[in-house]
Amino acid sequence: MSISYSNGEIRYRPKPVTDHQQQLYQRIVALSWGHPRYGYHRIRALLEREGWTVSRKQVQRIRRREGLKVRPKPKKIPRRGLSTGLPTQATHRHHVWTWDFIFDRTDNGGTLKMMTLLDEYSRQCLAIQVERQVTAAQVLAVLERAMIQFGLPGHIRSDNDPEFIAAKVQQWLSDNRIKTIYIDPGSPWQNGYIESFHSRFRDECLSREMLLNRREARVVVADWRHEYNTERPIVDWAISVRMNL
Repeated sequence: MSISYSNGEIRYRPKPVTDHQQQLYQRIVALSWGHPRYGYHRIRALLEREGWTVSRKQVQRIRRREGLKVRPKPKKIPRRGLSTGLPTQATHRHHVWTWDFIFDRTDNGGTLKMMTLLDEYSRQCLAIQVERQVTAAQVLAVLERAMIQFGLPGHIRSDNDPEFIAAKVQQWLSDNRIKTIYIDPGSPWQNGYIESFHSRFRDECLSREMLLNRREARVVVADWRHEYNTERPIVDWAISVRMNL
C-alpha cells in the first residue's frame, strides 16, 4: 500500500496485484472447487506440494472471500426393518434366502446396481438383476420370479436398504408368510454368506470384464452366474452333501 498527498490530504492507494498473487488466488479457488471436501489445511498442503509458498491464513482468507467452505455431512438416520424371525443358520434348502446390492461401472462411467439373491444353505445364486437403479417394485419382481422357479423361502435376510424395508416389500412378504431377518445397521458380517458371494463375484467377474453398457453387463453376469451354479468346484464336503439332498 502506498501513500499519496493531494490538496493537503493523505490518501492510501492499494498496491497492484502481481501476476503471481493472481495465479495463486486462482489456484486456491480451483483446488477448492476440485476438492469440495477439503478444508483450508489440506488445500494448503496441496499448494505446497505444487511448490507454492502460502500461509494458512492466506488460504483461509481467500476461501472465505469466495464463500468456499466444507459443508457438514448430513446426519445419517438409521433405517430398521422389522425382523420376524432370527435363525442363525439355514438347515435345509430354501430355509433362508439372502439378498443385497453390489455396484460397478460400465466402461463409459455409467453406474450399475446389481441385486443378488442367494440360498444360504446350498449357496446357489438364485438371481442377479442388473440395472442402473433398482426400485422396490423391481425387488419384488425378482423375488416373484425366483419363487416361481424355486418355491417359497421360509426366511429372507438382508440389510436395511430402503428397497428392502419399503412398506410395499414388507407387506408383500407378510402376505406370502415369508419371515424377514434384518441385520443391524453397519454390521455386514451378520450377512456373511452374501458378502462372501459378492467377494467371489467381483473377483471372478466384475474385476475381470470390461462392461461396455447395461445390455452387455446382463449377458456377462448371466454367463458367470450359470458357471457359478453349475461348474464351480465344491471343495467343502458338507456343502457337496447338501447339494445332493
